[in-house]
Amino acid sequence: MGQCQSEDEEVELSQIQALYTAFMQECPSGALHLHEFRKIFGIPSSSETECLYMERIFKSFDKNRDNVIDFMEFVAAVNLVLRGKLEDRLKWSFKVYDRDENGKLDRSEVKHIIKIIYKLRENNADMTPNEVCDRIFELVDSNKDGQITLAEFMEGAQKDDWIMEQLKLDVNATGWFKENWQKKL
Repeated sequence: MGQCQSEDEEVELSQIQALYTAFMQECPSGALHLHEFRKIFGIPSSSETECLYMERIFKSFDKNRDNVIDFMEFVAAVNLVLRGKLEDRLKWSFKVYDRDENGKLDRSEVKHIIKIIYKLRENNADMTPNEVCDRIFELVDSNKDGQITLAEFMEGAQKDDWIMEQLKLDVNATGWFKENWQKKL
């Protein structure tokens, strides 16, 4: 299961200055705040579930935990989204799933994200979020202890296309970036 990226999806070093200019136009303070982040992805403040999900994603990019995404964190996020290796994207997904940040996923954490993904995708799949969660645990929790470690998450996601589709997060960040930022570069 390889990852195919075209050259035009990469953020080149020559684009950093233009990216900085665009970032500063959107965020004159030099910092992207959570409310701006939600607005960028079109998440209305009245949608509590989606807001919580976007907050998890925001926090995953806020490396220094100062509740803002500065330019360097933004560049790192763009790099991950546009050209990050599959392994790096899966580690990031695990971090978003891991709400209590204990390094393990329990059923409630997985079910929580699956429900949000279903709502965001307006998914009318054959399986309910509970059934998806049960199947993920059946296939990924190799030691059957009711928790999924990062190693189990990585291994499970890479051994089965269905699991990969369920575990990797798709917030259409690549499409959003191309639509909203690359035209400014």
